[in-house]
Amino acid sequence: MSSPALETFLARLYTDAELRQRFLQQPQMVALQAGLSTAEAQALEQIDRIGLQMAAHSFAAKRAGRVATRSRWQRVRRRISQRLSALLNAIGIQR
Repeated sequence: MSSPALETFLARLYTDAELRQRFLQQPQMVALQAGLSTAEAQALEQIDRIGLQMAAHSFAAKRAGRVATRSRWQRVRRRISQRLSALLNAIGIQR
């Protein structure tokens, strides 16, 4: 069973490129500095480094896609609102 501190650290590794680089250079030291136990830090030394990098890049791409989707939705919503306002103004209803 993993500790909440370990899960938080792993999440940060996936999302923080600078932390991930430092971790890949000195995994045990960075893990200990993050407050993990010696056993957790030693276990993390065995992490699949290529898998870590691939997962981090995948998560970054997914986050970027969500932002793009959200921005697109906001543009659509704004256009609909503008068109509705124009239509209501045209028929004499003030919004």
